[in-house]
Amino acid sequence: MSDKAVTIPKGLKFLFGGLAGMGATVFVQPLDLVKNRMQLSGEGGAQRQYKTSFHAVAQILKSEGVTGIYTGLSAGLLRQATYTTTRLGIYTILFEKFSGSDGKPPNFLTKACIGMSAGAVGAFVGTPAEISLIRMTADGRLPIDQRRGYKSVFNALYRISSEEGILTLWRGCGPTVVRAMVVNAAQLASYSQAKQSLLNTGVIYKEVLLSMSFQPLQT
Repeated sequence: MSDKAVTIPKGLKFLFGGLAGMGATVFVQPLDLVKNRMQLSGEGGAQRQYKTSFHAVAQILKSEGVTGIYTGLSAGLLRQATYTTTRLGIYTILFEKFSGSDGKPPNFLTKACIGMSAGAVGAFVGTPAEISLIRMTADGRLPIDQRRGYKSVFNALYRISSEEGILTLWRGCGPTVVRAMVVNAAQLASYSQAKQSLLNTGVIYKEVLLSMSFQPLQT
């Protein structure tokens, strides 16, 4: 094996991270839809629409068809393309910036602070897609005459900004940013610390870890 280090360009790393998150969204989107519908069920003192998750899936399939279970997929994909790519990209850049000149990684506290920063920026960038996702997944539970009928995430972004003002796209941004800061401080810092600990044992080599390519993508 050659001793020459092979590095992946940063831009390609961010792209891979975003694509991985988008790929995961294709599988978890139905669960996001069910989660949002169940959380909104019984709103305003109304009778709960769904008894269990399985009941929710059955009712959605019955009333909206197979495609209905994937309502809001475009918004979910855009959220991953913006939020995941941004947070992983910023984390990687700051991690390298705070590493020592000899390549020594930052301590755990610094990693946690870097994770908080990355999560905050990523959440801010991803909030418009999050707003669109929530609206699109909740639309099917409304009476037909009250549904917004967004055709895609881009249609949702355009209509929300034009009908309700551009700042509406960042409604609820504060709690979203705080949540992302806590999650990423724990998630990204723990991932990096675990990776460093494994490398320090000398049992698992860097090449093996790179080939595993596990990254904390979803939150």
